[in-house]
Amino acid sequence: MNIKIKSFTVTPENSCLETLSPLEMAGLAKVATGDLHALIKRCVLAVLYSGHESDDVKSLLTQYHDFDLFLRETPRGVEVEMVNVPGVAFVHYDSRDGELNHKMIEGLREHVFSVIRDLAFIKSEFQRSAKYDLTTSQGITDAVFLILRNAVIFSKTGKHKIVTCWGGHTISEEEYLYSLEVGNECGLRFIDVITGCGPGAMRGPMEGATIGHAKQRMLDGRYIGITEPGIIASEPPNPIVNPLVIMPDIEKRLEAFVRLGQGVIVFPGGVGTLEEIFYLLGVLTAPENKNIPFPMILTGPASSASYWKTIDSFVHRSLGDEASKRYQIVVGNAESVAQEMNRGLLQVKRHRDRCQDSYYFNTSLHIPFALQKPFTATHQDVADQSLDSELPPNELAFRLRRIFSAIVSGNVRPEGIAAVEEKGPFTIKGDRVLLDALSELLGSMADQKRMKRSGDYSPCWVIR
Repeated sequence: MNIKIKSFTVTPENSCLETLSPLEMAGLAKVATGDLHALIKRCVLAVLYSGHESDDVKSLLTQYHDFDLFLRETPRGVEVEMVNVPGVAFVHYDSRDGELNHKMIEGLREHVFSVIRDLAFIKSEFQRSAKYDLTTSQGITDAVFLILRNAVIFSKTGKHKIVTCWGGHTISEEEYLYSLEVGNECGLRFIDVITGCGPGAMRGPMEGATIGHAKQRMLDGRYIGITEPGIIASEPPNPIVNPLVIMPDIEKRLEAFVRLGQGVIVFPGGVGTLEEIFYLLGVLTAPENKNIPFPMILTGPASSASYWKTIDSFVHRSLGDEASKRYQIVVGNAESVAQEMNRGLLQVKRHRDRCQDSYYFNTSLHIPFALQKPFTATHQDVADQSLDSELPPNELAFRLRRIFSAIVSGNVRPEGIAAVEEKGPFTIKGDRVLLDALSELLGSMADQKRMKRSGDYSPCWVIR
């Protein structure tokens, strides 16, 4: 129903914000109404639009330009009033007097307060405090840990097997159904799921896992969605996500994925999926991680064999054979994917038992500082990521990950779209052999319409 609700007030439930002291409420209200207000408003709007699958950020922000929210302190706790709210966030009822009554979907109400909780916590704890040093690798990892702990993510994952699932929001129906089947097979093996929380290959494994868990009468399954402010509007959290966590930037989001997840399953996707693959390969090819087990499976329906062949070929040509040994490719067999992942997770458990590492947060995995530092996709920064075949594999993987991140930004992030509109496409430079291979890879993604869900697509990059 394409309507707007003129005004609606919500209060927190199942959230750490429901029992706040007057001092805490005053501090939260100050943060939420200050320079953070515009960001909270944009992220809450994205949450309320969940389930409406579109990655046209400009259209969403234009259609609901008059949406706003106001946080108030009351004797009974904090409450949020929203105006001009998307009608898709509500269940609508006809009352006896002919008036239209509406109730906000419970999961979306929880997500609204997840946004406020995480963004306010990040602002108050890290950006305004001198006790956290985000210029060091350990300081960044500590920040990731504390954000996740504040969101109560660690309450159950210590006793559960848990896998991170990556993949695109622009996938075919066949690919979606396959991701659901893999999620079901994982659920039958008591495996919880983490995804980027959006539609497509992020929703499919979660939906499948709920079915597998239900068959096993597993009542405490976890469907953790991890996002960040720059991408939430193009990938609104799907309705299954519980709980939702918003990290401050893509680098901390990626670190949360690999420190929470005990393994990774990757489904077909676009350039954002390439960013995730090369981030993880950059981590796993670091010398410090040579002996750390971390199962990684690339999968899809049988029809995706050529898709994975193209990516596998690029990995061999750019990073070499050692990098390709860190993953398996399994297509057309969801049960085998779950079996192989379950076997890998048992190896991870034995390793962590030996090393006395925790099950719920992987502290032994070394993530190079170069992958932790926030990367701003300016035209100059992209041009500086020269692709040189003489670089060590992990360093080249870092640079490729930054290039893919810039393309994601130019495709779906408001600031990236604005930069490309103002200055033209990003320029990618480097060895001719690597550039030709990259051009072939990106061209195949564009031809398969994996860059953008809706509207015409014009590449936001040029290769020279």
